Amino acid sequence: MKLVSFLYDGRPGYGTTDGVTIRSASAAMRARCPDLRAVLLQDALGALAADPDATSVPLTAVIMRPPIPNPSRILCVGLNYRKPYPVDGVAPPDPENIILFGKERQALVGHGVAIQIPFGAPADSFDYEGEIAIVIGHKGRNVPIEHAMHLVAGYSAFNDGSVRAWQKHSIHAGKNFERSGSWGPWITTADEIADPQALELSTRLNGDLVQNALAAEMIYTIAEQIAYASQITTLEPGDVIATGSPDGTGGSRTPRRFLRAGDRLEVSVSGVGTLVNDVGGFD
Repeated sequence: MKLVSFLYDGRPGYGTTDGVTIRSASAAMRARCPDLRAVLLQDALGALAADPDATSVPLTAVIMRPPIPNPSRILCVGLNYRKPYPVDGVAPPDPENIILFGKERQALVGHGVAIQIPFGAPADSFDYEGEIAIVIGHKGRNVPIEHAMHLVAGYSAFNDGSVRAWQKHSIHAGKNFERSGSWGPWITTADEIADPQALELSTRLNGDLVQNALAAEMIYTIAEQIAYASQITTLEPGDVIATGSPDGTGGSRTPRRFLRAGDRLEVSVSGVGTLVNDVGGFD
C-alpha cells in the first residue's frame, strides 16, 4: 500500500495511491484521523484501506505534500556509507557510533514541488543527498535490535538538501535551510518490502546517475539505527529516519557540481518510488 498526503483545490487530504489515482480518505475517515500521522497513531491503516466512501482523485490533480506533513521528529543519520569525507580527503574509519542530527519540517517539501536555492552566498554550496527514509509506525523506547523492524510502517525516498559552507557553522545550520530538501512521493508500507537491506538507492541529476548504492552497504543497518535512536527518545508513529547518503553528492565530485536553478533531481528507491523535484530560485 502506498500512502500519500496532498493538497486538492487548496484543501489538505490523504489516502492511498496506485501511482496514477489517489483513493482520498472520506470525510468520516478524516473525522476519525485528520491526517496520516493520526492514522498511524491509531493503528488505522486497515480502516484506511477499507474506507468504503473513499473518492478517486487523479494524482496529477493534486499538489503532493511530504507524506507525513507533521512528524514529531525527523532524524538523519550521517556518514553511514563509506566515502571520502571531507570531500577533498580520503575515506575515514567507520564511525564508532551512529551519528544523528535533526531536520526541521520546514526544510522539506513534497514530490513535484520545487526545492528552493538559498538566498545569497549559501547558494554557492547548495548540495543534494539522496537517501532511503523509514517511517515509524509503532511507539518504542529502548528497542532491542532484534525487534526494531517491527516499528517500521514503511519506506520512502529522501533528499537531505545541504548547504556545505554552513555545515562548517553547525550541522543544524547546513541541513535546515527552508525548503532545501524533500521526501516522498509516498510511503510504501513495510509489508511490500521483503528485505529492506536489499533496497537500491539511486539519484539522478538532470537524468545523469550521480549516486547508486544498496542499503546493504550501510555501515549501520536500519534496525541498528532504530534501536540506537530509541535509546535517546521514544519513537512515535509518523517519525522519520533518513538513513544516510552514499558517495556522489555534488560536493564530492570533481569538479564540484552544486545545485542550480532549473536542475531536476530524482531520488529513487527500488520497490518504493521516485521522488522528483525541480530546483527553483529564491522567491
